[in-house]
Amino acid sequence: MPPRQLPIILALGTTQTLAWASSYYLPAILADPIAHDLGISSNWLFAAFSASLVISALLGPRVGRQIDLFGGRQVLSASNIILAAGLAVLGLAGSIPVLIVAWLLLGVGMGLGLYDAAFATLGRIYGDQARRSITGITLLAGLASTIGWPLTAWGLQTIGWRETCFAWAAAHILIGLPLNLIFLPAVKGAKAAAVVAVKPHLPIDRSMILLAFAFAAAWSVTGAMAAHLPRIMEAAGATPLQAITAGMLIGPAQVLARIIEAGFLSRYHPLVSTRLACLTHPVGVGILALAGGGAAGVFALFHGAGNGILTIARGTLPLAIFGSENYGYRLGLLGAPARMAQAAAPLAFGLLIDVIGSRVLIVSSALSLSALLALCLLRTRPPRTKATPDSDARP
Repeated sequence: MPPRQLPIILALGTTQTLAWASSYYLPAILADPIAHDLGISSNWLFAAFSASLVISALLGPRVGRQIDLFGGRQVLSASNIILAAGLAVLGLAGSIPVLIVAWLLLGVGMGLGLYDAAFATLGRIYGDQARRSITGITLLAGLASTIGWPLTAWGLQTIGWRETCFAWAAAHILIGLPLNLIFLPAVKGAKAAAVVAVKPHLPIDRSMILLAFAFAAAWSVTGAMAAHLPRIMEAAGATPLQAITAGMLIGPAQVLARIIEAGFLSRYHPLVSTRLACLTHPVGVGILALAGGGAAGVFALFHGAGNGILTIARGTLPLAIFGSENYGYRLGLLGAPARMAQAAAPLAFGLLIDVIGSRVLIVSSALSLSALLALCLLRTRPPRTKATPDSDARP
C-alpha cells in the first residue's frame, strides 16, 4: 500500500520551493551585482545559466530512468548536496571560469532536483493516481518566486550576494536534505529489478512530438519571464516598484490557478486546462498593450495563472495520455526540448530586449499560441497501461 500523500506533498513542496528559489530564480536578482563585482557583462552570467539548463536537459532521461528503477529518494537527496556545492562555489567566484563551474554544478543539481524529478518520484510511488499529489506540490512550490525573489533581494541588501549564496547552500543541507531523506519512501526490490531491467524503447510518435513541442514553446516563455520580467515591465512603461510588485504577483497567481485546477478543472482531461493555460499569457500581453505599464500587475496575474497550470500539465498530461509505465523516463524525454528552450530563452530574450524593448512580448505571445496550436492537434487516448500505485513503497 502506498504511503499517505499529505506528508510527502508537504515535504516535496517545501524542498521544491527551496530548489527553485535558490537556482532557477536566482539570476533575476543576482545577475547584475555578480556581473558588477566580477567586472563582466550580465550576459556572461545568463550564458552560464543557459548552459546549466542544457546540462539539466541532457540529464533528464537518465534521471527519470533512475527514478523509475530506484525511486526518487536518492536522486532528490543528491540534488540538495550538489545544489549546495554549486551555490557555495558561486559565492566564492572571482573569475569567469569559477562562475562557469558553479553554474555547471547548479545545472546538475537542477537536473536531479526540479519538477521533472519530483513528478517522476510521485509517479513511481502512486502510479496513475499521482495527479493529486503532483498538483499538491506545485501548489506549495508555486510560491518559489514570491518567496525566493524577496529573500534573495533582502540578502543582497543586508549581507551581500556572496553570503546570500552561502545561506541558500546551508538551507539545502539543513532543510532540503533531511526532508527528502526522512519523508520520501525507499523502494523494496529496486536493486533486484534493476539487474534485469532493459532500457525501454519509447516510440517518438506524433503525440510525443506535439507534446514535446508544446512544452518547449510554453516553457521558453516561462524561462524568459522568470529571468527578465521586471526589466520587460519597465520597458513597457511600469515604474521599478510596479515591475517588482508584478513579479511578486506571479507566485500567488500560480497558486490560485492551481487551486482552480485541483478543484474545478480536475474533473476534465488535463489537455483542457493546458490549452486554456496557453491563452493566458497572450491575453495578459493584450491588456498590457492597451492599458500601458500601469497594468503590469494584471499581466503578471494572467501570465502567472497560465504558468501555474502549465507546470501541473508537465506532470499530469503525459501521465493521462501515456500511463505510468516508464513515466520518469518519458518525462525526461519530453522535458529535454523544453529545458533546451529554457536554456536559450534568457540569453535570447535578453538580446531581443536590447533591440526591441517591450515588443519582445509579441515574440512570447507567438510562442504561447504555437503551443496552443500543437495541443489542439494532439488527440487524447486512453493510457497504454493501467498501472496501479506502487505496492512496494514504504516510508
